[in-house]
Amino acid sequence: MTKKVTIYSTPTCHYCLGVKEFFKEHNISYNEHNVATDAARRKEMVDKSGQMGVPVITVSDQDGSNESLVIGFDEPQLAKLIGV
Repeated sequence: MTKKVTIYSTPTCHYCLGVKEFFKEHNISYNEHNVATDAARRKEMVDKSGQMGVPVITVSDQDGSNESLVIGFDEPQLAKLIGV
């Protein structure tokens, strides 16, 4: 089943770039929110995760159910959630 993936990131975050490269290597589509310039998305990220650090990644079913939260570039957890 295809997953809905969202990453909250900043342009200068090394780990964010690593996550995006991981997604590219595995042909994973994702939505990206730049929390450096989007205050509303930054608040959304903090409300979801309790974190100010990036990346924060959400993985859910296409209908938005069964959402999982990954804080940081946790490659084994992402691979398990996405099924790669």
